[in-house]
Amino acid sequence: MKEKLRELTRDMWNLPNILTIVRLLLVPVFAILYMNGYSMPALAVFIVAAVTDFADGRIARATNQITSFGKLMDPLADKLMVLTTLLCHCLKGVFPWAALCIIAVKEALMILGGIFMLRHGVVVYSMFIGKAATVVFFAALIAAFFHPQLVSLGFPADIWLLWAAVILNLCALVAYAMSALKQLRTMYPRSRH
Repeated sequence: MKEKLRELTRDMWNLPNILTIVRLLLVPVFAILYMNGYSMPALAVFIVAAVTDFADGRIARATNQITSFGKLMDPLADKLMVLTTLLCHCLKGVFPWAALCIIAVKEALMILGGIFMLRHGVVVYSMFIGKAATVVFFAALIAAFFHPQLVSLGFPADIWLLWAAVILNLCALVAYAMSALKQLRTMYPRSRH
């Protein structure tokens, strides 16, 4: 355990990882601002977090600073911010709780599936449908900051985008599961008698 912790923190202090740490620290800042009625400053924090998410991955790859810490904490920071934002929108009555439940279960299955696949030495690479689901989901989360205005126009685009994102996320889950199973079958073919 100590060796794993040492490996995790060995190359921790580089620019991509510092950006990831900043993103983690922004999660409670966002929640406090949003839940206290400061929706536009909260939106600014959300956008800053999204920009650092994009930047840290690009910098890590460009400067060959990919570390164990970054591999673990970068997706964790991303999921924490997204799920916190979704939770806050639900608490404020903007989004339905059913969407949060579906997304949370999907994320839990992806994490458990990822751990299982890594133990078997299988890497499931990102797919277009997963990226599309993320883009639509981010659009829904940002549009939700303007929910009252959209509703007054009779055009609740944030809700439509949310359900589109939920459907795409479920399709992505199925696609990743099928890809993982296909790789497992290749690695462990059934013996024929």
